[in-house]
Amino acid sequence: MATLKDIGNALNLSPATVSRALNGFPEVSEKTRVLVAETAKKMNYRPNQIAKKLVSGRSGMVGMILKPESTQATDAAFYEIMFGLSDQLARRDMDLVFHASMADEILMPYKRLVEKNTLDGFILNAPEKDDPRIAYLQEQGIPFVVHGRTENADYAYFDIDNRNLASDALNLLANLGHQRVAFLNGPRSFTFSASRLAGFKDAASHKGLVIPEFAVHHGVLTEDYGYSAALSLLSGHEGLPPTAIICASTLIAAGVYRAANDLNIPIPSKLSVIAHDDAVPQMRAVNFSPALTVTRAPFRDACAPLAKAICDLLDGAQPKDLQTIERAELIIRDSTGPAPASGETSW
Repeated sequence: MATLKDIGNALNLSPATVSRALNGFPEVSEKTRVLVAETAKKMNYRPNQIAKKLVSGRSGMVGMILKPESTQATDAAFYEIMFGLSDQLARRDMDLVFHASMADEILMPYKRLVEKNTLDGFILNAPEKDDPRIAYLQEQGIPFVVHGRTENADYAYFDIDNRNLASDALNLLANLGHQRVAFLNGPRSFTFSASRLAGFKDAASHKGLVIPEFAVHHGVLTEDYGYSAALSLLSGHEGLPPTAIICASTLIAAGVYRAANDLNIPIPSKLSVIAHDDAVPQMRAVNFSPALTVTRAPFRDACAPLAKAICDLLDGAQPKDLQTIERAELIIRDSTGPAPASGETSW
């Protein structure tokens, strides 16, 4: 691999002049900068990252800290994000540093990495209300972008419209005549769960539907949670069973399908099911039987916007100019149909 000295020898320039040209110093003419850049590219020159940080103050690395979980949903999401972000940042000559933390204190790994001063910034995921990570990084003046957002966010983020996502699902079912609609939501602590619950309740109110407390559940995004919650609801342990269930993930929907099968409840003639689909390869909604109706927003679609946002932020863009919200796509398949015409229609 070529060095600054090699480039200098080829152009009859000093290594110091080559370094200034590559780093855009104003005392180097445009003609020389272009010539040096072209020669460096031809000679396959790659800057030493330590030296680059000394000159520019940047390491070319951003961090992402994940707390390992033992669920299929988080494992699948981890690999989608890991490969997608790594690829998108590499295209921008940046590297992603993953850190798995078992610490109970959520800020401990951030404080340690900030003190080391080896990273240019962070990408955060799964924000919670009053998230201490966000407050800490803002206090420290550390650049970061969030996959998701909290209320009144004043930082860079990429998110899907979780409120409308749940509204779209409820409206579809209400328009099919369903009045007893249950919602198997994600964990209470996550802001995406709160947004989806708000969208679900708003849409139900606009449609004149009354949703009892027992029809809304919160839990981790697993098939077991979907199965146990659906089994309780469909068995009528707390009231009339629902004629439709909205699921926070395809994994939860898989549990609902299993419960319906065990209780001999056919989908969709007696039970309609719709789920949010993050489009992880291990759980393809189209392969469900019957094919699953979904609101779809692939995890991988978030990677390019997140990578661009952190790079733009490091280049001086303002956080409020780097806030993106995208709407999930509603894909109607075979798991949703008209409400069954039998007995009581409402709760």
